[in-house]
Amino acid sequence: MDTTDGPPPVPVFFLSDSTGISAETMGNALLIQFPELRFERHLIPFITTVAEAARVVARLDAAMDAGVTPLAFTTTAVEEVRLELHQTRCPLIDFFDLHMSRVEAILQTPGQRVAARLHGVGDIKRYNTRMAAVEYAIEHDDGQSLRALDKADVILVAPSRCGKTPTTMYLALQHGVFVANYPLVDEDFDTDELPGSLRGLGSRCFGILSNPARLAQVRQERRPGSRYASLEQCSWELRRAETIFTAQGIPVINSATKSVEEMSTVILQNFGNRKKKENP
Repeated sequence: MDTTDGPPPVPVFFLSDSTGISAETMGNALLIQFPELRFERHLIPFITTVAEAARVVARLDAAMDAGVTPLAFTTTAVEEVRLELHQTRCPLIDFFDLHMSRVEAILQTPGQRVAARLHGVGDIKRYNTRMAAVEYAIEHDDGQSLRALDKADVILVAPSRCGKTPTTMYLALQHGVFVANYPLVDEDFDTDELPGSLRGLGSRCFGILSNPARLAQVRQERRPGSRYASLEQCSWELRRAETIFTAQGIPVINSATKSVEEMSTVILQNFGNRKKKENP
């Protein structure tokens, strides 16, 4: 039961014949423009048959009768499944239908309209690169391994719990970027230099900061009442980290105000620009 003051949340459904990542990404890109509203999100992936689509229609229609008009986003490609989903009384935004016919007209070629193309194996070389990047990210998460750091495209450096791991995994899985991440600990704050294992790799480093209150909140969930989670400790670590990043000319992003997707985009742009300068 929703006990929050204000209007009840709007039910939002993301429908897909695959993982639903595309429907969620595009749908949320629109929903973020309505910060005054609250949304209750539901992902329904792998809708691959007309029978499954019919069951989804029944669920959407039930939501229509529940008092708050819902909204659904779909990226389903198979024509008969799409047509069945369109039988719902729920408002349905069909990204595939909105754009596919125009792309076909521009290319003067009919699309195959086959399910699960976007996140399938597809380009096997790109797929293998992403899987290798994920393996590298797991091995080098939170400074667990210092082996082959010179193979990293990016090294994320930050105090503990600033968002290194989710950003690392997103860059690896979505973009095939080889990312290591390194947690700054008390002894690393004694100087304005990078930790010894990162010396000579400054051009690959990217710093992540947060704000003290947010960092303390996150740490309290992990170690409540500890010095590690105190506002004083968090403030000190963030100040020292910022001093190190500034002294070493390392670009920085604040994870307290940005999503993992936004942070990853900034990091990719930054290193893309660096490569252009290094290889004009």
